[in-house]
Amino acid sequence: MSIANRVPAMTRDQFFDWAEAQDARYEFDGFEPVAMTGGNLNHNDIAFNLHHALHARLRGTDCRSRGLDVGVATIGDMVRYPDGVVTCSPASGVSRLVPDPIVVFEVISPTSGHMDRIVKVREYGAVDSILRYVIVESASVGLTVHERQAAGQKWTVTTVMAGDVLPLPEIGVEIPVAELYEGVDLPSAASEALSPR
Repeated sequence: MSIANRVPAMTRDQFFDWAEAQDARYEFDGFEPVAMTGGNLNHNDIAFNLHHALHARLRGTDCRSRGLDVGVATIGDMVRYPDGVVTCSPASGVSRLVPDPIVVFEVISPTSGHMDRIVKVREYGAVDSILRYVIVESASVGLTVHERQAAGQKWTVTTVMAGDVLPLPEIGVEIPVAELYEGVDLPSAASEALSPR
């Protein structure tokens, strides 16, 4: 069945109410809930390091690091739950969506590569306020950075590797790549890439 012919099983607000009562985590494809794949310890540790790094650098500014349990509205009624998202807009504490997300992070899990590298690139690109989308590898050291200067522009894609610094000029901070992978149990070749020479 084509997407154009699909009838939504629920509205976005119905999804939020339904999702709060579930034990598992779901995203919303605009029509129905979609189960989120499970991660592993590396995924979890990288996401924790990311939030710690952002929180420390954004303290005292108007920007806040959010993620995991608050959504980002994308195309139509779709709702995604990125591993990290930064907004500089005020929000109600009971809001279910991050207002005006500026930077979005997804940590790749073993089964989420296609979704994060293809589908979400398009979805996050449709959100006018998002100027940077960072895909963080969890089985090796490396980031794929999609950036643009203004809404409607096409993404410029660069890679950031071990020993590099991730620039986030939209929010006025930089994060060394090694900090995101601190304490993460990577295969030996990836771990050696992080070691100072």
